[in-house]
Amino acid sequence: MAKAPVTELVCTRISHDLIGNIGAVANAVELMEDGDTDFMDDIKEILKVSSHVLSSRLKFFRMAFGLNNANLTDSVLIEKTIRDYLSTIGNKNFPIELELGNYSIKYARIIMLAVMILADVIIKGGKIVVAEQNCKLFVNICDVSKISAPKTEDILALLSGQKEEYLAQYAPVFYLRDLVKSSDLQLSIPDGDAFGFVIG
Repeated sequence: MAKAPVTELVCTRISHDLIGNIGAVANAVELMEDGDTDFMDDIKEILKVSSHVLSSRLKFFRMAFGLNNANLTDSVLIEKTIRDYLSTIGNKNFPIELELGNYSIKYARIIMLAVMILADVIIKGGKIVVAEQNCKLFVNICDVSKISAPKTEDILALLSGQKEEYLAQYAPVFYLRDLVKSSDLQLSIPDGDAFGFVIG
């Protein structure tokens, strides 16, 4: 596959992550226009859920991928934005939890991208742990039994340069790789039972 600019991959990924709920809102509006009050409770629920998903994801994407965002210096807002984003991922019966320790604010965007990547590989709920120790940032999934082996293998291959398949689903991986490099940092995969990233 030919190499695609990271910006194109990011735009495609964002569009993919929003289009389903945009369609749901459009369907709900269509039902309202039909004037069938039998579906009013369903319409309200669709609009409530979809508006939460769209708002949470758009705020997250703007901070993670946008330029010159002053909100990236607000640690309280960063944590809320990440938690809101994670609440839109997967099955509500299997939530993705976040344990966010103290960290240098320079890592804010890197944390958001790393969390997005790890959330993509979690199958049935789990916990993502973020901590900074000895001037290095650790972002890990605690329970590797709950992750997709094919996706983790793809991520490892992309980061190591063994694979150059420019798919939009891996846009955050390419963006994180480029961001770490431009920040004169190193990115590696931790040893042991956890799956995640060490950056520093």
